[in-house]
Amino acid sequence: MSTQDTGNSQAFIEAEQYSQFLIENLPDGMLPEVFARNVSDFQSGTTLNIKTVGTRTIQDVQEGVAMTFNPIDTGNVTLSITDYIGDAWAVSDELREDGAQVEQLSAAMAMESTRAVQETIESSFLSACNAAQTVNTANNVNGVAHRFAGNGTGRAIELMDIAYMKYAFDKANVPANGRVLLVDPIVELTISEATSITSLANNPMFEGLVQEGWARDHKFLKNIFGFDIYTSNRLATTVAESALTDRDGNTTAAVAGDVVNVAMCVADDNTRPMMRADRRIASVEGWRENKLREDRFQTSARFGFGAQRVDTLGAIITSPSVY
Repeated sequence: MSTQDTGNSQAFIEAEQYSQFLIENLPDGMLPEVFARNVSDFQSGTTLNIKTVGTRTIQDVQEGVAMTFNPIDTGNVTLSITDYIGDAWAVSDELREDGAQVEQLSAAMAMESTRAVQETIESSFLSACNAAQTVNTANNVNGVAHRFAGNGTGRAIELMDIAYMKYAFDKANVPANGRVLLVDPIVELTISEATSITSLANNPMFEGLVQEGWARDHKFLKNIFGFDIYTSNRLATTVAESALTDRDGNTTAAVAGDVVNVAMCVADDNTRPMMRADRRIASVEGWRENKLREDRFQTSARFGFGAQRVDTLGAIITSPSVY
């Protein structure tokens, strides 16, 4: 009788090792769940419809005069499972027999696969933020622009652009806590060159809502005018927006490739502009391909991002190279 042991079950041991690696490391460095409302009631189908209601308007009342009966505005937002991503790799028996440090190579492939999944999910989220707004317009909320170009030369950001976004959020009744601004590293360089900055704090991180792993991989700059500011290399870029204006209302056409720096409020589920659903959380499986004499591994994920409201979302369009 032949005993099933580690010698003749190597593929299954490594499959378990890769699975543990991916499950433990996937959240590290990803956008925190606090950035998007995780929709828990979307367990089947490909599109979820969510009803929305507007605000009530108070009217003046006079004695002996009937009040006007006004309906409340209603609407509908949708969330779809749009992204289906994966990665696969294999290790041949011949490589195991002839190669050196094959286990280190296998671990490196698992690590790179994890990182690729992380980056793809984050890029999808930031692209969805850009898609939530109407391009080439100011996206006014209560008469104030929530999408505008940097006011500096060549569409570089100015500190007053961030101050104006604070004003836009204030006019939209956005809560003061939980405001965050994700910017391209070129914006960090521009801010670093600025002098006489007085409205800064060094360690707010909106009271610990950002996970440590994400904060470690995305440099925290400062809190400027109430926004916790982080850098990201995966922000969406624009197509040409010829009618885009700066904060002063001057036409400042954006060119293809300009960066969409994203402002949002993530104080709670009601204020978060974005929502997310995971139909299949990234996981890995491994098996033995006997005919080809190799061990195979694959990981896959299905998910989707969508906008649930736009009044807590803003965008500052800047050049990717001018500072």
